Amino acid sequence: MAGLQADKDIIAGLAEAKRDELELEKKGISPAPSASEHELDGIHDGLEFPNEEEKHTLRRVADSLPWNAYLIAFCELAERFSYYGSTVVFTNFIQQPLPSRTGASLEQPGALGMGQRASTGIGTFNTFWVYVIPLFGAYIADTRLGRYKTVCIAVAIALVGHVLLIASSLPGVIENQKASLAVFLIAIIVMGLGTGGFKSSISPLVAEQYKRTKLFIGHTKSGERVVVDPVVTTQKIYMYFYLFINIGALVGQITMVYSEKYVGFYLAYTLPTVVFLACPFVLFFGRNMYVHSPPTGSVLSQSVRILRQATKGRWSWNPIRTIKNMNAPDFWESAKPSYYSDESRPGWMSFDDQWVDEVKRGFKACSVFGWFPIYWLTYNQLNNNLVSQAATMVTNGLPNDVLSNLDPIALIIFIPICDLLVYPALRRAGINFTPLKRITLGFYTGAASMIYTTVVQHYIYKRNPCGYEVSTCRDADDNPLTSDLNVWIQTPSYVLLAFSEIFASITGLEYAFTKAPKNMRSLVMSVFLFTSAVSAALGEAFVALSEDPLLVWNYGVMGVLAFCAGTIFHFQYRSLDAKEEELNEIGEGQYDEKH
Repeated sequence: MAGLQADKDIIAGLAEAKRDELELEKKGISPAPSASEHELDGIHDGLEFPNEEEKHTLRRVADSLPWNAYLIAFCELAERFSYYGSTVVFTNFIQQPLPSRTGASLEQPGALGMGQRASTGIGTFNTFWVYVIPLFGAYIADTRLGRYKTVCIAVAIALVGHVLLIASSLPGVIENQKASLAVFLIAIIVMGLGTGGFKSSISPLVAEQYKRTKLFIGHTKSGERVVVDPVVTTQKIYMYFYLFINIGALVGQITMVYSEKYVGFYLAYTLPTVVFLACPFVLFFGRNMYVHSPPTGSVLSQSVRILRQATKGRWSWNPIRTIKNMNAPDFWESAKPSYYSDESRPGWMSFDDQWVDEVKRGFKACSVFGWFPIYWLTYNQLNNNLVSQAATMVTNGLPNDVLSNLDPIALIIFIPICDLLVYPALRRAGINFTPLKRITLGFYTGAASMIYTTVVQHYIYKRNPCGYEVSTCRDADDNPLTSDLNVWIQTPSYVLLAFSEIFASITGLEYAFTKAPKNMRSLVMSVFLFTSAVSAALGEAFVALSEDPLLVWNYGVMGVLAFCAGTIFHFQYRSLDAKEEELNEIGEGQYDEKH
């Protein structure tokens, strides 16, 4: 009898649950899936998942971050300390003449004395080099070694480059301009190989330490019922990852500009190398704690095959028709295995439809990145021309290249404010500040920075004794003459650029990770980083504007380009922005690496 009663209770319970589901369906609400409907994976077991109504009504929050992510972020901090600590003195090392055996001088440190145009040109090449190498590093990581091993090898290569950099600045070498320049150029090439391999894998590696991929229900300390969103968590990861980057950059840059000023360039290159030596130890210490993504073979060739299959029959001699065909809603359908019968399906289609959707999302992300070279043109002004601009103003003993640290200072202040106050307030107000909206705002704040810098440059020319020849203006005793403007009026230029980084650069890292197929994350991240290399190549076309009397035009052109690019970007991707939630809900597809 007890067994019969239990069976009746079970039947009654199922009937009641079915009635509840029917009532929810009548109201247009999908019932929350039960735990049994979710595959047990050891990651999401025991979690409560939201129904459709809860997805749209409950506030979304980030999950707590795993400690192994902080270890990887520390490696990035040390690497950025070494990179920015070294490169911050490149401008003076290349541009200014040698004042002493070590290059140190209380007035103006220098070494090679090659002028501002050479400084900007070599600096631009360095930027191009370190951001084109990630493409090769990503290919190796995704297809051969995996991200962790690639990072370890890249660290070793970069250390060799740092040692060569020290050699180029040693007393005796630095006094021979040709020898110093030769060793210096070899050093930045070797460093670029290591830095590029490091950057392509470290960014996806840090986000992969967080394993959850599904929305689930959580509760705040006040008891509020919320949706814990992996996408918001990824946004938080990259916000603090970028915070670590700028802590390293800030400390490295401030200490090294004083090292070059009071001791010499050899110290400014040695200290970053010492800090960078922490990376191998942290990587080794946490080797068993990190989440490793094994290499999956060449998925790039398969992705290109999918794109080629999707474009078949869509080309036309009429370019307008071709553009329409390429943007048709069913563009990717012919590349899906389900489009074919078992007999007609091509043998290379060793994946499911969902993986095609992932690839489609990855290609859309890469198209979004196509506008970033214009943004980086604006950002790159702080690495060269803004440093040179500071040297033409009243510094009161402050090294001209220390002002660039206002950018990381502003980032360290405003990243936590955005994460803890601004973004949560927008979510509470029901404002969906999507990644594409943030990127658009990043373009506009970058443009505002350049417009302000244009005005400052105009007044520098106006208030300098030599007029438009400010960089070479000297008195009878060969002492440099500057305008009477205080160097601190550059502050808004750096702060506005910092805001543009929060909205555009950080969001770009987040977008590259969340929109890429899991086995193409390094590759898609490297495409985002490659936009900096494209920008550096474009920047070479503007090198002629990087000297007197054309600097007003230089900054003005950058501001106009960033504003126009941001406006076009907004209108081009409005429809994609509306599909943000849909893109994030695409699950992980199946891919057979043997084909």
